[in-house]
Amino acid sequence: MPSVLSNGRSRGYIEVLQLIRQKDAVIFTFAFPALLTILLGLIFDTPVMPGSPTTHSQVFAAGMIAYGILSTAFISMGIGIAVDRGDGTLKRLRGTPVTAGAYFLGKIVLVFFAAIFEVALLLLVGVLMFDLPLPADVSHWVTFAWLMVLSVVACTLLGIAASSLASSARSAPAVLNLPVLVLQFTSGIFVHIAALPSAMVNVSALFPVKWMGQGFRSVFLPDALASEEVAGSWEPGRTALVLLAWCVIGLVLSLLTFRWSRR
Repeated sequence: MPSVLSNGRSRGYIEVLQLIRQKDAVIFTFAFPALLTILLGLIFDTPVMPGSPTTHSQVFAAGMIAYGILSTAFISMGIGIAVDRGDGTLKRLRGTPVTAGAYFLGKIVLVFFAAIFEVALLLLVGVLMFDLPLPADVSHWVTFAWLMVLSVVACTLLGIAASSLASSARSAPAVLNLPVLVLQFTSGIFVHIAALPSAMVNVSALFPVKWMGQGFRSVFLPDALASEEVAGSWEPGRTALVLLAWCVIGLVLSLLTFRWSRR
């Protein structure tokens, strides 16, 4: 019998082909976070501090990478699985050697493929329109790499688990977009985190979005801006631990809540 790894790899290849063939979905999925970055950057194009060369638009451009991953992984996965469950795709897959683990692995392959292009587009917008500085040293790019991996895995697994909350494919966008929209504001992605009430930030610190945004800001912004964060530092170690914990939580929730067919 084929292994979970080989089945997952094959399933991931099929998922990527299906995404590429839906050209309208690809364009709008990738363009939406980039459009929001442009709008926020143009509206808040002012220095973070008097005399600082860093602008709020650069802060938003760095933090919006977290939203791009969340949109590509959590929302797209949740809706996609709800559609697969509603049209009977998952029910048919259950009669094949594809296990739940292989199906999850295929989804992660798809998200990594999509997230790479999404993040590249957001960086292109940030660099060309808002002069977002790219790191010149290897250590920052290493931080970017593990942030990308942990963020994609955590958001994908949480998206798989959240797909069970939607009773149908029609209700999935409403169910999944609401928590994402709330977390963008409370986690300092759409609003500068220094302007948020402490109680709101403390609640958002329980979720991965706040740490994703803080982590990506630490990669692309000067170290002097760490003082603008809640703890006064970038906290890379705590960021890694929180995201790793959410990867484990997402996997457990996915295995516990995943269903091959509708109720």
